[in-house]
Amino acid sequence: MKQEYQDLILQACEASSLSIGTHIQTLWSGYGEIVRVHLQGCERPSVVVKHIKFPEDAEHPGGWNTDRSHQRKVRSYEVETHWYQNYSTNHMCRIPVCVAAHSYGDEMLIVLEDLDLAGFDQRRSKVKDGEIRACLSWLAHFHALFLGVSPEGLWPIGTYWHLETRPDEMEAMDDAELKAAASEIDRILNECRFKTIVHGDAKLANFCFSSSRTDVAAVDFQYVGGGCGMKDVVYFLGSCMEERECEKRVPDLLDYYFTELKSSVTTEVDFASLEAEWREMFAFAWTDFHRFLLGWMPGHWKINRYSKQLTKVVLQKLKL
Repeated sequence: MKQEYQDLILQACEASSLSIGTHIQTLWSGYGEIVRVHLQGCERPSVVVKHIKFPEDAEHPGGWNTDRSHQRKVRSYEVETHWYQNYSTNHMCRIPVCVAAHSYGDEMLIVLEDLDLAGFDQRRSKVKDGEIRACLSWLAHFHALFLGVSPEGLWPIGTYWHLETRPDEMEAMDDAELKAAASEIDRILNECRFKTIVHGDAKLANFCFSSSRTDVAAVDFQYVGGGCGMKDVVYFLGSCMEERECEKRVPDLLDYYFTELKSSVTTEVDFASLEAEWREMFAFAWTDFHRFLLGWMPGHWKINRYSKQLTKVVLQKLKL
């Protein structure tokens, strides 16, 4: 790590010295890394540093290493930096505190609170019902907190699969009927009466659990922006449940999400209308992500019977 980066961390944390610790992960397409940095002489024993370095030759796992893809990633890190510097949440939808952030030409540094030290040291690749509900509760409180809030400095329309930012994947689709309907589905989602700020990448891997498994915190805000809360809900559920589980469990889990949302909304809002609209948008949001997958990675495990059934329902509604 360059000395100027170390100096930024030392100054921000008021530490006397530091040492580079665990490599946590490499960023998508080789755009840098996330590392734990141990500190001495200050109140924080450690911080987590997201070091973004734009590569000369990006290697995308799906082969989508175009200039458009690069520019989208650059913008995503600018958005994430703005998010951490200008937005905050509460203990019901916990995120890491931003200690410092700085841009160095084609490199960026985001210094974050170490959530492991805050009690969120558990990660899950598979989850039980209580853990799913903990994440849905986080999303409900997050959506309630930002209900009606304009996404200033963020993506105008959140989520990494938003149609306007994915023309290449759209062009690669083989499903002609869904391809023809994609713009209309996108329009319907974007013109929702009730909007909030969505996390934009609310998959299971971006949630950190407490040892009790009842409390969670979320990370990775590269695609945070405006939109219908159902986008986060469908993406999260699809990230941790296979098709048979979805068919069996989604109705009850949706009921739970809306119960949590209703209890956490503090602004004056016609909640019955909000719930009716967002329930209607559930299938549209799921189909929207399904559209992205069909172009991006047509062999993906999430392209399953449940997704196809919801898509069929949406296409039928559009015909009517």
